[in-house]
Amino acid sequence: MVRSEPVNPGAAPKIPRPVTLRESVFEAILELIISGGLGPGQHLAENELAEMLGVSRQPVREALQMLSGEGWVDLRPGHGAFVHAPTVEEADQLLAVRTLLETESARLAALDPTAGGTARLREICARGRAAIEADDIDAAVAANSELHALITELSGNKVLAELASQVARRVRWYHTPVARHRGHASWEEHALLIDAIEAGDQERAEQIMRDHTEHTRQSYMEQRAQSPDEPAPAPQRRRRPRSLSAS
Repeated sequence: MVRSEPVNPGAAPKIPRPVTLRESVFEAILELIISGGLGPGQHLAENELAEMLGVSRQPVREALQMLSGEGWVDLRPGHGAFVHAPTVEEADQLLAVRTLLETESARLAALDPTAGGTARLREICARGRAAIEADDIDAAVAANSELHALITELSGNKVLAELASQVARRVRWYHTPVARHRGHASWEEHALLIDAIEAGDQERAEQIMRDHTEHTRQSYMEQRAQSPDEPAPAPQRRRRPRSLSAS
């Protein structure tokens, strides 16, 4: 009798896990929140979301639970689900952490720059400038996120990249309202940052990134100061969210 060899768990290939409908709905609603299609304090009616997304209410209900667990949605017993309205303190703390992570990313990216890496950064920067020229804020915000993610990737520090990715979506949420105001200045700062990384000037790259992220934080805080927090809309009033094409 031939005896089979024991299976080595470390050598077994990983089987891709299919994305569940609940996770797909989660991502769709989250993108609407981040892009502003669903605004802070807005009531999230399960039946309206289900109709818009072409699914039943069950995966919507499950997705809202998941979003609540991650702080994107507030569930109020007897009233329903509402898009979370971040406090000034929440935003300030997250943007401060972002500065710490991305400043170190820029410094490390300048430690050992590559021609390929800086070429990719310049290509993204060009797309961002073009988006601002065309007043395409969604494209500009997307390019901004892509550029910052690439700098973190070029840092070569996987732990740093993982931590940065955890705050990236909320950074995009906070950046979107001020993207038009930051406009060309933001992309001029990006260009200077890329020059510093390409030159291998760690101190300059670190300082430019620190100033750059601080400018975004200040812009957000100034906007919030001009638009003080308002109470959430009355629970009985339901507003139909924008279609997915708005994202």
